[in-house]
Amino acid sequence: MFDTVLVANRGEIAVRVIRTLRRLGVRGVAVFSDADAGARHVREADVAVRLGPAPAAQSYLAVERLLEAAAATGAQAVHPGYGFLSENTAFAQACADAGLVFVGPPAKAVEIMGDKIRAKQTVSAAGVPVVPGRTDPGMTDDDLVEAAAEVGYPVLVKPSAGGGGKGMRLVHRDADLRAALVSARREAATSFGDDTLFLERFVPDPRHVEVQVLADTHGTVVHLGERECSLQRRHQKIVEEAPSPLLTPAQRARYGALACEVARSVGYTGAGTVEFIVAGDAPDEPFFMEMNTRLQVEHPVTELVTGTDLVEQQLRVAAGEPLAFGQDDVVLTGHAVEARLYAEDPARGFLPTGGTALVLAEPAGAGVRVDSGLLEGSVVGTTYDPMLAKVIAHGPDRETALTRLDRALAGTVVLGVGTNTAFLRALLASPDVRAGRLDTGLVERDLDALTSSAVPVEAYAAFALTRLAALSPAGPVVDPWDVPSGWRTGGRRAPLRWDVAGPDGERLTVALTGGTRLRVGDGDEHAVAAVPADGGLLLTVDGRTTSARTAVDGATTWVHVDGVTAALTELPPARLHADAGTADRTVRSPLPGTVVAVHVAAGAEVAADAPLVVVEAMKMEHTLTAPADGTVDVSVRVGDQVALGQELAVVHPAATPAAPPAAPTQES
Repeated sequence: MFDTVLVANRGEIAVRVIRTLRRLGVRGVAVFSDADAGARHVREADVAVRLGPAPAAQSYLAVERLLEAAAATGAQAVHPGYGFLSENTAFAQACADAGLVFVGPPAKAVEIMGDKIRAKQTVSAAGVPVVPGRTDPGMTDDDLVEAAAEVGYPVLVKPSAGGGGKGMRLVHRDADLRAALVSARREAATSFGDDTLFLERFVPDPRHVEVQVLADTHGTVVHLGERECSLQRRHQKIVEEAPSPLLTPAQRARYGALACEVARSVGYTGAGTVEFIVAGDAPDEPFFMEMNTRLQVEHPVTELVTGTDLVEQQLRVAAGEPLAFGQDDVVLTGHAVEARLYAEDPARGFLPTGGTALVLAEPAGAGVRVDSGLLEGSVVGTTYDPMLAKVIAHGPDRETALTRLDRALAGTVVLGVGTNTAFLRALLASPDVRAGRLDTGLVERDLDALTSSAVPVEAYAAFALTRLAALSPAGPVVDPWDVPSGWRTGGRRAPLRWDVAGPDGERLTVALTGGTRLRVGDGDEHAVAAVPADGGLLLTVDGRTTSARTAVDGATTWVHVDGVTAALTELPPARLHADAGTADRTVRSPLPGTVVAVHVAAGAEVAADAPLVVVEAMKMEHTLTAPADGTVDVSVRVGDQVALGQELAVVHPAATPAAPPAAPTQES
């Protein structure tokens, strides 16, 4: 085994690899950018080396700086994690040239499987079924149109390079194909520097089933069962589980045997994943889709059902050790499900969020595992991938695992950064998910229901009582509720009122009278009370008591109560204008990011929907437009860093021309 290993990554996967290194007694070296100087993976490593500024090209993708860090710390091997340089053959070769062991498969295997056309041709020659289609290299648009007629619609247009769903287009009819090809080539060229496309038949209601393989350098190849990864959005996985609820033991054995043949066909070593696509009503007919030549994000579910540490096996294979077990030794026990916790806002089209983790509580308990890169106080920006953590649950059966995962998510508290926790819980509660009726289109079909954002009255109660406490003066008072509340004529208490942004962006009034009676909008009045407890509040609403955690960040009060997290932002008084009392026309940033364009000058006349400001985050540009006709005031400049909800511009109604004086009459 190695003495020192450098982990060429960041976030939760770097923490995960370091955890195994520590258990094995191997010295772990972390690397970091300026944005990650205080990150969890830096703190948990034995030593950490600065790479450079925040942009990945100047830090985590800077090969020379990584090699220098390895040399400076005496590392003998480099573990790339996933993403960044994990499937980069040039980096693997650079490691070899520097005398470092790259903890991954041979460069040839990565090269073949990184080219989807070549990969399909290779595995097809090995007898592994592939989706019917055309994979000739260098096909022109005319070739692809001809191929679609042969294969039959609907067809899936796919880039040969890259992954993550970028450049993929589903086309249902001939009239739409050429436009889809132009769009797919443009996106593939931008994302991967290669606009080569191929085409395959679209499998209706497909399920995504992948098999984990391990291969050593002594000729042994085994599989560790399969994972179901059908719960996706825009080809990005959200929830994964092992084993698949679709397969029988006999089908599982067949999928595993096919996956091992794929690995053998390219001389694979280490941990890898062979992905199959299959129609839900035809599980006996799997089609090879691709091979991921690295550790997968969802590897923990396989670890939990097999009891195998995949990172340890990667290290042992890279060190030249033979696998210590054979296929007959692999036994699947129970069921495991993983959910990916992202810094994103499902209610706003899954835009990335950001901020500081003001309060953090990660779940624990029987059958629960959390792989996380977060610390309380961590600053989550938009420079890197928005995945914060993975919450995984294991149980004796699928129902138990799903229930444990839901409870674990309910106990996951991240205040200060918007996450997709509520969306994940809604997805796990879906009747189709509970029944195992999965396919890759399920999330998109049910998206409106899954992203509904109701806020319970308890959250408004915690908001109001927290804001009330902040208004109380320092020092002891006889009755703290009296001090900020004020009095009306006749001795009746006047309610405190706050205007907050409701779940759909609407303006809601939260009124608290005497510190004990709450009304939200035009709803019923509720009896409320709270006392401090365990760093939070013991909150009682209408006789029902539950715990709550709160954190105040400027105008926003973050609340976690009864398994729900809400960010309640106090709004300034509505700006009323002369044109029939039109409400606030403020344009606010829907996410934290950088202003990359301002299309108008202050005082300019604009029409409704005219582009005003462009904000960039996670390499995506978001154009903010005018909400109505009028005159614009702009409060930001190109290069400004903006926060979620920050005012960018205000569109005032155009001045109404003064009426001409009335013509004189004979009486005047």
